[in-house]
This record gives sequence, structure tokens and C-alpha cells, in this order.
Amino acid sequence: MLEGRWPRGAADAGLVALTVLPPLLSQPHVDTSGVAWAALAAYETVAALLLVLRRHRPATAFVTAFGALVAALVGSASEGAKLTPLVFVPLAVLLYNLGSHGTSGRRTGAALAGAAVLAVLGLAGNRMTTGSAEYRGGLDVLAVLAPLPLAWAMGFAARSRRALLAAAEQRAAEAGRARRLEAAQAAQRERARIAREMHDVVAHSLTLLVVHAEALRARGGELPEWARPRVDDLAAAGRQSSGELRDLLRMLRDPAEAAPLQPLPGLGELAELLDSHRSAGGTVEVRMGTTGSALESVPAPVQTAGYRVVQEALANARRHAPGAPVRLTVDGGAGRLRCEVENSRGERRGAAGAGTGLGLVSMRERVGAVGGELTAEPTGDGGFRVVATLPWEPWVKAGA
Repeated sequence: MLEGRWPRGAADAGLVALTVLPPLLSQPHVDTSGVAWAALAAYETVAALLLVLRRHRPATAFVTAFGALVAALVGSASEGAKLTPLVFVPLAVLLYNLGSHGTSGRRTGAALAGAAVLAVLGLAGNRMTTGSAEYRGGLDVLAVLAPLPLAWAMGFAARSRRALLAAAEQRAAEAGRARRLEAAQAAQRERARIAREMHDVVAHSLTLLVVHAEALRARGGELPEWARPRVDDLAAAGRQSSGELRDLLRMLRDPAEAAPLQPLPGLGELAELLDSHRSAGGTVEVRMGTTGSALESVPAPVQTAGYRVVQEALANARRHAPGAPVRLTVDGGAGRLRCEVENSRGERRGAAGAGTGLGLVSMRERVGAVGGELTAEPTGDGGFRVVATLPWEPWVKAGA
């Protein structure tokens, strides 16, 4: 019990003090002769050393202490001296330790048998070396030894309790691993189901979109002049979306093999994103607070998050405020990237039911994943503003 609450050295020192001091304090009330004190001091020194080493060799420590006690009792009795009955306290502690830490049944049995042999030899030696009946041991010695097996039983009970607790903890850990494995398998099955649904519905529709766009491009000479670039943009957007969808489906099916087939977009692709916004009928004013070369040094996860925020904000402006001018500000400095997209009131009302309502939620989750902050709120003139602040220093330290 002391070992669980205190450092091992402090526990050993406390146990030695509590075990060795009682015989020393009791001896003056039994016999104050020099022979008695010398025998007690020798035995207590050996007992203290064995108490410190008790965990490593529990059987050896017990048998050695028993032999030292027999020698001290027989030697002092032969000189007409008597030791306090409390000299059995260290022996009881070592016997408890034998039950608690003696993992080998054969060694424990051998230690107990050896102690019994030493007890018989000690009684015989006491009979031969002591002339006075007052210093001869007999049934009184057996009466003192009789309760000692209880110390071994208590130690064995403590060891059994530790084993039961360890087994319970092992079962709990295995149950936890089984639950986590079952949850992971259930999540994988759900990801596979979603991937199948997305492939059957979204991928099929995107494929038809690209096929129709390519068919229109093949007959571009029959189209009006203004429609030709729109068809090209439509085909390019369809191919890009198809590639990103393939990466997403691969990630859903097997996250461990989710390396993208095409590079993730970053701040270097903002120009193409803005061109596609303009070709879709939108207008955007750009202000770069940092040079392009400096922005390219921003870690890839932060660049991707900033790109996706701008992409979603521009899409929301087209959906909900058609024809409204958009102002984009990108600034990198002081260890963070700041992207602001603001649009004024639209020239006409957005289409009914435009969007799925998850754009802002996905932006907040993406920004939060890199440790940033997102502000999305309406402006006083009826427009809308999105501001994402993304720290990049933690990613630089992590080597991203």
C-alpha cells in the first residue's frame, strides 16, 4: 500500500523504520544485558538489509532472516540473555512479502520447508547449549511461530487481488479495443456506402455534363460567339470536378490509401479560380497584401484551406447576390494568412433554394481544422462578408 502512494525509496525507509524500531524500543523492558543488545543489533542489521532487498529474492530473504533470528535466539539464550518477542516482526513482514511477491510455488514451498528445518535445528541447538530451563525454548516458541502463516496468507491474498485487478484492466482494455475496432468498421462500411451512392448519382451526372459539353465544343462553329468560351469553361469545370470527386471517393473507400491523384489547390491557383468566377458573369476586385512568392511559402494545408474558403465565398456570392461586385483581399504576414471576401447587394434576387445550406458549416470546419477563425456576417448595405484568419507558424514548426 505504501508503494502505491510514495516513491519506492521512501516506502522502503518507512517500512524498515516501522519494522526495526519496535524490537529496539521493547528490548529494555525484557533484558538490558550487553549480550542481548549485541544479538539484537546483529539480527536487526541483517533484517533491515533483507527488507530493502525483499522484492528481488522474497524466498531467500525470508529463509535468511529466519536463520539469522534462530542464530540470535539460540546464541543469546546460551549466554543467559533473552530477546524481546517483537523480534518476530521483521520475520512476519518478510513472510507477507513472500506471499505477495513469491511467484514460484516451488520456491515458496522450499522456503517454508527450510524455515521448518531451521526451527527444529534451532530448538535442538537451544537444548544442547542452554543449561537453564528458563532459557530453553519449547511450546512457547511454537506458540509465537503459529500466527506467522497468517502473514503469508495476507500477502497471498494481496497478490491475488492484484492479479484480479490486472485481469479486469486487461479485459477492459480489450473491450475498449474491440469497441473501437467495431466503430471503425462501422464507419468504414458507412463511408463505402456513401462512396457508392456518390459514384452512382454525382459521378454519373458529372460524366454526362462533361460529355454534353465536349459535344457542344465539337460543334463550336454552330454556336454563338459568346457561348463558345462558356462551353469551354463548362467542360474544364466538369473535368476538374470529376478528378476531385475521384479523389474524394478513394478517400471515403480507404482513408489509408487516400493520396490525391491530382495536386491539391493552393493560393497559386487563385488566378484560375477568379477567371472562372468572371467567366460565370461575376466581377471581382482583388487586393493582394503580400507578393505571390511570399504566399507560395505558406504551408500547403493553410493554402488549401484559404483556397477553399475563397472558392465557397465566390460561389455563395454568385448564388445569393447575382451581379454583385466582389472584393477579395488576401494578406499574409505575422505568421498568419488572412482572406476576406465581401460582396454588396446583388443586382437581382438569388435563385430560390440556391445552395444546400452547408457552405458556411464546411468553411468553419475547414478553417477550424487548421486552427484558424472564420467570421461570416451580413454587411450594412445588404451584402455579405467572409473573413478567414489562418495561422501558419504551427504548420511550419510541424514541417507541413
